Amino acid sequence: MTIVTTLNCNGLRSAARKGLWRWVKENSPDVLCLQEIRIQHHQLHEADGFPKGYFAYYNPAEKPGYAGTAILSKEKPELVTFGAGWPRADSEGRWTEAHYASTVIVSLYVPSGSGLGTKQVAKEDFMEALRCRMKSLKTIGKRVVICADWNTCHQNADIKNWKANQKNSGFLPGERAWLDNLITDEGWRDCFRELPQEPDTYSWWSNRGRAYENNVGWRLDYQLINSDDSTGLSKTFIDRDAQLSDHAPVTHWYEWELYP
Repeated sequence: MTIVTTLNCNGLRSAARKGLWRWVKENSPDVLCLQEIRIQHHQLHEADGFPKGYFAYYNPAEKPGYAGTAILSKEKPELVTFGAGWPRADSEGRWTEAHYASTVIVSLYVPSGSGLGTKQVAKEDFMEALRCRMKSLKTIGKRVVICADWNTCHQNADIKNWKANQKNSGFLPGERAWLDNLITDEGWRDCFRELPQEPDTYSWWSNRGRAYENNVGWRLDYQLINSDDSTGLSKTFIDRDAQLSDHAPVTHWYEWELYP
């Protein structure tokens, strides 16, 4: 059994103040993938309370206080790489990749296209480069799990007000088609949807309009696994009550080991 959690922490220091490390101690994931850490290496002491028993790999953006990803792992990876091979992914710390014996786990932060215009164009450019990177990962002969804030919802069931958001970044037809292509045509599995789920289960809520209280949410945070993996998934859970950031931790219990 391997427990993998992904979380956009909306700033590591902020999440630490809200109880992130306590949550990690209580829930004990084998691997924790973080997005939007917004911290530099020399500032890590400011996110104090780091739990014992984890190897930590931080990939901050060059720009202070912005983006960045990280992976925390109970087992030491054989190899950790930072960057996916194109400028925005690399300079903004949006891709951290950990290799184990038969598994690769990635922490990925897809940029937002909020406000559309040039931001949306840049997001779509990123998505196209990402599609190519994901395609190449499928050829390495290992199980691959990509844990990400995708900043996109796939289906109507993944967003509360889907009708009203069809012209907003994160639920545009082209974005949904891109994600659908990954899952339907490229064969990446949306593990969450492989088990029965309660309706209105989301992973992000806007800070506006009492969205959290009214559960007006979006499911933006997915773990996608390559189709070559035939092993099972025993449980999934989105911890809505954690309130570590505006996103919720998304945890999957996989029926395989990092080091068989």
